[in-house]
Amino acid sequence: MTPQHPTIGGLLRSLRARKGWTLKQMSEHSGIPLSTLSKVEHDRLTLTYDKLLQLSQRLNLRMSELFAEQDAAPEPPVTARRSIGRIEDAIRVNTPNYDYYYLCPELRRKRMIPVLTRVRAKTIAEFGDLVRHSGEEYIHVLEGRMEVHTEFYDPMVLETGESVYIDSNMGHAYIAAEGCDEVLLLGVCSSADEQLMASLMNLHGEEGAALKHGKTPRLRAPQPAAARPTARKATARK
Repeated sequence: MTPQHPTIGGLLRSLRARKGWTLKQMSEHSGIPLSTLSKVEHDRLTLTYDKLLQLSQRLNLRMSELFAEQDAAPEPPVTARRSIGRIEDAIRVNTPNYDYYYLCPELRRKRMIPVLTRVRAKTIAEFGDLVRHSGEEYIHVLEGRMEVHTEFYDPMVLETGESVYIDSNMGHAYIAAEGCDEVLLLGVCSSADEQLMASLMNLHGEEGAALKHGKTPRLRAPQPAAARPTARKATARK
């Protein structure tokens, strides 16, 4: 079937939809009575040249724009981005509380930051001040038992296989639960801020700043606690 040509009514409906207006709002902006606009949109009436000129002037549009059909929504571009998250390629950052392994570091301007984390702090007093940063984060316990502390909720313990999703702007801290020496976590941080990775690096103090400037340390995979050397001292808490 051959598609019908667009009508004035269809074009006005499309224009109104793009602006998010009701018929009443369209009438108020254009100075054309609501009943007239309704009949035009239902193809029961058309507009004279004078009315079309009035419409274009009131809406600050060229006449040609009134007759321009809205393009179909473009297909989202396929970026073909891919990165394999191998631990030997990760960026490692050591702090008094955590060992971080930032995965897929070669991808720039990521919308989410995947990170493996070993947690050593066993009390909130040992951890220090709660941490805050932009965005949201999802944390999944891979090994051990984790105690979650947040600014507005009571502490809770998560077992292996359990997870938590939080607003990262809220103060938070993850520590090893009672009877557990260490916890291994998989976290995903996400933010509309394109500088999220830089913000996270800033939390890690001097070592994070060095990594931002391309001084990447030699990395090793996470090892069992008995086999792993003592983490280097860092100034950050998270």
